[in-house]
Amino acid sequence: MELLRLREQAGKSQEEAAEWVGIRASAISKIENGRQKVNPAYLKLLLQLYGVGSPHAEALHQIAKEASERGWWVSYGSTVPSWFRDYAGMERAAAEICSYEPELVPGLLQTSTYVRALATARQPDVQADELERRIEIRKARQERVTGESPIAIKAVLNEAVVRRIVGGAAVMREQLHYLAEMSELPNISLRLLPFTAGAHASMVGAFSLLRFPEEPMNTVYVELAHDAIYIERPSDVTGYTVTFEQLADMSESEEGSRELFHQLAHDL
Repeated sequence: MELLRLREQAGKSQEEAAEWVGIRASAISKIENGRQKVNPAYLKLLLQLYGVGSPHAEALHQIAKEASERGWWVSYGSTVPSWFRDYAGMERAAAEICSYEPELVPGLLQTSTYVRALATARQPDVQADELERRIEIRKARQERVTGESPIAIKAVLNEAVVRRIVGGAAVMREQLHYLAEMSELPNISLRLLPFTAGAHASMVGAFSLLRFPEEPMNTVYVELAHDAIYIERPSDVTGYTVTFEQLADMSESEEGSRELFHQLAHDL
């Protein structure tokens, strides 16, 4: 997607890019649509044509290298829907995620019992082996939070997220304590948006802003029931950034939110 953006920004056609590199225009199209891996030599030539220098070029070479590696989601086949695989790859490469959640605990911070409760609520007849695979998938994603070079997470949670008793008191108590525990990590910032804050700029729903080492690659992810939308236009990304900052300003402090997580768990 970034190579497509850079080509259009440079005012070059697919045919011009293909001639410069010495390949067919159809190959450029496949690379830009993620259907073909980009050869490092081709990438170097394309970036030269588009006038891209350091450090942007180095970041793209690193992403191209990682794109050739086997992603964790490959092991789970059809359990990971095709529309979510793009997000999984972007989540792996992102440096920071800023999200607003009106109903659910963010996926990277969900406990196994919470995941199980959500899955059975959405699909009461889900098979036990399928359910365990979904839990394994969530654990695989969560390695990005506490592993080497952990991703930074900034999340604003609507009060409904912590008030709704998902899976019963014991499950929710564990989840609330876990949120409090994770919020103590240096790479995680959690803020609770109280009902008393009133109307706000994102009452239409949840969103996640993925930030990359290179700002032009920043993307907003909006999940639907069985699909997702990716918003990449810089002006739109900026709008969501402003919205997230407004939500954070309306929310409790990180320390106050942590105390509320513990208090709500104690009251269950």
